Amino acid sequence: MLSEWDRRFIELAFLEAKKSADAGGLPIGSVLARGETILASGHNQRVQQSDPIAHGEMDCLRKAGRQTTYKDTTLYTSLSPCMMCSGTIVQFKIPRLIINDIENFGGNEDFLRERGVNVIDAAHADSIALMRDFIANNTELWNEDIME
Repeated sequence: MLSEWDRRFIELAFLEAKKSADAGGLPIGSVLARGETILASGHNQRVQQSDPIAHGEMDCLRKAGRQTTYKDTTLYTSLSPCMMCSGTIVQFKIPRLIINDIENFGGNEDFLRERGVNVIDAAHADSIALMRDFIANNTELWNEDIME
């Protein structure tokens, strides 16, 4: 069940995705929260910074800085995380992940669940539509991002 705070942070992840898209990047955003407190938010900056590791989740985690623990956090992401970001979620022992869109890209949800992460599909219609339109209009850039 999603709380009022979950819904707010889901929307913020979407707004971060739009921010990236508006800057010419991939529309992927993320928020890290501890309860009702936002630790950081970020978005994909792979294109903007010419950095292949600057995915939305990675940007958010960098901005959160050092944490003594992640065991009481939730990571919100506008798109299902790639294997690199999924591995980081497992490495940091982030226990809860809320994903806005698993329709346009997915596949690592079982990997995460098998490692104890509570994965929740928010099925956020605006995130799904934003990514669907981006892929249709930027196929070459999307394929570069997912290494196709």
